[in-house]
Amino acid sequence: MTKYHSEHTWVRIEGGSAFVGITVHAQDTLGDIVFVDFAHTAKSYDQGSVAGVVESVKAAADVHMPVTATVLEVNEALRADPSLANTDPEGAGWFYKVQLTHATELEGLMDAAAYAAFAGT
Repeated sequence: MTKYHSEHTWVRIEGGSAFVGITVHAQDTLGDIVFVDFAHTAKSYDQGSVAGVVESVKAAADVHMPVTATVLEVNEALRADPSLANTDPEGAGWFYKVQLTHATELEGLMDAAAYAAFAGT
């Protein structure tokens, strides 16, 4: 199950794990991503709070946490190759593996169809 936040991030639940990243729309808007500044592991972030930065050839943008969560792991492959956020933003280009604090927040996020309408895609 993947849900989307209005700040153009997503959270995907896979078994007992949750992964967070930026959306296809976000990476399309940013252009070629050249650097990712990750959140700190073992730190908790509130829903909607800034939990990192992406820099592209066009601009820098904050990465907002779509749910209240604690960062368990960052994607070291993305650190080594930031272009993964362009080539596979909702797959290999994930940013964080997290532990959800309030799973009920997922109910307030958008599904794929609602996000597509919101983003105008």
